[in-house]
Amino acid sequence: MEELARWLERAKEGEEAAYRELYRRFRPPVVRLASAFASLDRDEVEDVVQESFARAFRALPKLRQAAAFEPWLYCIARNRARTLVTRKSATAKVREELAQEPGEAPGHLPAFVQRELDAEEVRRLIAELPQGSERRTVELFYLEGELSAREIASQLGVGKSAVTMRLERFRARIKKELLRRLLASRWE
Repeated sequence: MEELARWLERAKEGEEAAYRELYRRFRPPVVRLASAFASLDRDEVEDVVQESFARAFRALPKLRQAAAFEPWLYCIARNRARTLVTRKSATAKVREELAQEPGEAPGHLPAFVQRELDAEEVRRLIAELPQGSERRTVELFYLEGELSAREIASQLGVGKSAVTMRLERFRARIKKELLRRLLASRWE
C-alpha cells in the first residue's frame, strides 16, 4: 500500500512515469470489469478503460487516501460502462422505432423553416402540460431559455436533481408525442 501511495503522490505531481505505472497495474482489472458488460464490444471496452483512467487521473488531486484509489477507479469504470450500455440501448431502440415507421420521406424544408416548425410543436406541447411545477420548470428552461438547471432550481426552491428529472420526463414525453403525431399525420 505504501508503494501505491508513492505512485499516487508522484502522479498528483504530474509525473508521467507514475501515470504509466498506475495504468499498467490497474488496466487489466478495469478491462475485465468493462468486459463483463456483455453488450460492449472490444472497442467499447477500450473506450471505457481510456475514459475511466482519464477521469480518475484528472480528479486524482481530490483523492485523500491511497487505499481508496482502486475501488474508486472501478466505480468510475463501472459507471462509464453502464452509461455506454444505456446509450447503446437507447440508440438501438430509437433506430428500431424509426425502422418500423411506414411511409415515404417527407420533402426537404429549409433548415430554418424546419427548426421553427419543431419549435412551434414544442411550444404547443408545453402549453398542453397541466399547470404546476413541471410545466414551470420546462417553461423556464425551454421558452425563456436563459437559466441553467441550477438557476432554475434556485428560483423554484428545489434541488437541481428535481429540475433535471422534470426536464428528462418532459423530453421523454415530447419524444413519444412527436413520434405519435408523426405517425398519425402519415396515416391521414
